Order: sequence, then structure tokens, then C-alpha cells
Amino acid sequence: MLFRRHSRLTVPARAALAAILRAPTYELIPLKTAMDEAATLPAGARVSVTASPARGPEATIELCERLTTLGFEAVPHLSARMTRDRAHLVDQLERLRAAGIDRAFVVGGDAKEPGAFPDGLSLLRAMAEAGLAPAEIGIPCYPQGHAFIADGPLADALRAKVPFASYMTTQLCFDPVSIAAFVAARRAEGLDLPVHIGIPGVAEPHRLLAITARIGVADTQRFLTKNMRFVARMLRSGGFYRPDSLLEGLAPAIADPAMGFAAVHLYTFNATHRTEAWRRAFVARLTVAPGTETAAARR
Repeated sequence: MLFRRHSRLTVPARAALAAILRAPTYELIPLKTAMDEAATLPAGARVSVTASPARGPEATIELCERLTTLGFEAVPHLSARMTRDRAHLVDQLERLRAAGIDRAFVVGGDAKEPGAFPDGLSLLRAMAEAGLAPAEIGIPCYPQGHAFIADGPLADALRAKVPFASYMTTQLCFDPVSIAAFVAARRAEGLDLPVHIGIPGVAEPHRLLAITARIGVADTQRFLTKNMRFVARMLRSGGFYRPDSLLEGLAPAIADPAMGFAAVHLYTFNATHRTEAWRRAFVARLTVAPGTETAAARR
């Protein structure tokens, strides 16, 4: 019975889900344990490094430099509100270029007092004007809206960012219906930017909440505000969160080429060993022929 739920998926949905999970992006927070966590990832994996208000942008770039020397494909988050001015921006971009890093993920960030760049769009424009923009740029999108930005301005900002971006990544969301509906609506509007699906990794409830608290107060408030029922359920369960149901709910949309789901972005909460073990097992189960999962599990 443990794996029977996979048989509900069609063969194309299973294949699409397995394919998109084979080479995900793993997100790390630049904490002291980050390099130990990276050691549990596949060689050459794509690793996205967040911008922590508590540690500053230099911690993000430093970790990306170290990851690059070990053969990982590092993707630094560049925070608009944590970038003091144009000189600070140029310094960050030149440092990335010197390290051979030609990609970035641009966010507004959560610094309470911004410098010259109040939002992600202003930073993207400044990067283009400086002639130092990385070849690949990701931007965030919000299937359940934003805690502090109204839906109208949020949608306008996304459309304005598209000319600067290579892809958009859905921010932390536990509802497959919300994610699929959001992407379908953007496609209906003519926005064809590839989508990286942001998926929560495997985490204990207390660790998940502790990590979000260490990212910064604003992030923690946003997470709790959006996911109160989820958090309460997790705390009562005392177990681990696993994204099986979320991915299975998204599988038909992932299998639809018109939706443009290009990759998976795993929010690991710096528990990469559990998330990677889950990913490998989940992909293995998806590739077992329908109807044989229970027998395979007994072997």
C-alpha cells in the first residue's frame, strides 16, 4: 500500500515527473553548515544560494565562490534591498564574473531599509545598464500572492521583469492547485517565461520553522501567514514533511508542454541529505512500471 498512490498517475505524467526531478536546483541558505550540506548533493549539481539579511550579500557570494571551486553550478541570489548603491552592485557582479559565475536569481529582499534599489525590477534595470548582467537570470513569482504587495502591482512587476529574465521560480507553496492555476493564468496572458517549480524539501516541522526564522523576520512572518494550517498540521503530526502529494498533484500540469514547467527548485531548508534521499527514492518509484510498485517495494 505504501507506493500504490503512484499508480493513479498516467504513464506520461509519471515520465514527466521523473524527468523534471532528475536534475533539480537545490537551494541552500548561507549558514555555517552549508558546505557540509552541499557535500551530500550530486557532483556538479545546480545550487541556489539565498540572500540572508542577517549575513549580508557577501556571505552569499562567498559561498557561491566556494561551491564553484568544487564543481557545483552556483546560482547566487542578488537582493535589491541589500544592495547599497550602483558601486556595490558592480562590485558584486564583477566578483561573480571573476569566479566564472554567469547566472543569478534576482529578488527584492527583506532588508528593512533599502539603499538605492527598492525592488527587484530596479536592480534588474541597473544590471542591464551596467552591462554586467549574467547570461541567465531567474526571478520569483508568487502563486498565492505576496504578504506585503497587492496582487495588481505584483502582476505588473512580474510583467516588467520578463524582458530581463530567463525563467521564473514559484515561491514556497504547498498547494498544487494554486501553482497550476497561477501558471495557467500567466500563459493565458501570453507570458511564456519557463517556470521552475519551487518545491519544499523533506524537513522536520521544528527545523523548517527554525530555518525560516533565521532567514529573517519578514520571511518568517510571510511563511506563517500563508501556511498557518500547514504549520499547525505539521506540528501536531511530529513527523516529516515530504512533497510527494504536492508533486503528484502537479504531475498532469508538468506533463502538459503548454504549461512550460522546465525544472524543479528544491527548498532544502539546509537538510539536503534527507531531501536528496527522498528525491532518489521518489524518482525510482516513478520509473517502476504501474501496477508493480508494491511488489518492487517488498524486494
